[in-house]
Amino acid sequence: MLKELLSDIIKIDDILIIVRSEGAIIEMKSNSLNIRQKDKWITIGDNDDPCHTHIDSSTISEARFIKEQKTDRMSYSIRFFDKNGEKQFSTVFAKMYDKEMNLNSTRKKLYDDLFQKYGSQQTIKFVHELSN
Repeated sequence: MLKELLSDIIKIDDILIIVRSEGAIIEMKSNSLNIRQKDKWITIGDNDDPCHTHIDSSTISEARFIKEQKTDRMSYSIRFFDKNGEKQFSTVFAKMYDKEMNLNSTRKKLYDDLFQKYGSQQTIKFVHELSN
């Protein structure tokens, strides 16, 4: 189910995939990315592209749909965690507001539709199965 969720996410334009470590942050736009899985590794993007991500699916235990109030807006993301509850990466819905800070209802519907498709649950637990 992890690969399916990620596939659905990267089909949406202007999603930022954010991988953060102590010393670096990588942000990658979803636009035109491919996804594939071999054994436990899910690859987003192509190996020949300037930027791509390899995700060890066996370490991702859950995804959480997050709506977070910021100073002047609501932020929408889906965050992925390991078995210890440590965030491994996030997918953030960008361009949710226009210049006047009005919520883009079309973009919000994309988020809401994903939430509904995956059971309208804030947290999704993953069962680890290897697939090609």
